[in-house]
Amino acid sequence: MPQRSVLPDPFKFAAEGRSLSGAIPLADLPRLGDVLLDKSGSVQFSLVGEVGLDRKPRMRLAISGELQVRCQRCLGSMIWPLDVDALFELVRPGQPIADDELEEDEFDAIEATPDMDVTALVEDEIVLAVPIAPRHEKCEAPRPDGGAVKESPFASLEKLRKTDGAE
Repeated sequence: MPQRSVLPDPFKFAAEGRSLSGAIPLADLPRLGDVLLDKSGSVQFSLVGEVGLDRKPRMRLAISGELQVRCQRCLGSMIWPLDVDALFELVRPGQPIADDELEEDEFDAIEATPDMDVTALVEDEIVLAVPIAPRHEKCEAPRPDGGAVKESPFASLEKLRKTDGAE
């Protein structure tokens, strides 16, 4: 079983300005399994606690690495650079999150439970960051075997319609 990074007390972590960093093997992130072509390698993360000017505890998470995904246009392999920088405001379990905090773009409010799983937090942010349909900037759609351009079945219907209308 993979070793997971856990914060026993996220509020204390933030208040004391602690930091945690490391590498997580891609194989230890099961929710990325359908997206990745290659699960070898790892992503690097850095988590830093801080207290904002408003005296609220926050954590900044940075994730970097490269993911090998499938281009949804040409169906070939492509390297997708991962660069995540997220700021979280910590909220105690069961405490409601104010509407103005939900609309804030600078940070996301998250419920900070004791023994917070950092690996799961990293995985959540990667899942949110990976595009639904990654594509190369420039590539062509795959062609049928032999490289010939296949005629659309609708083109045949269009020809039939034109010949019927000529009579």
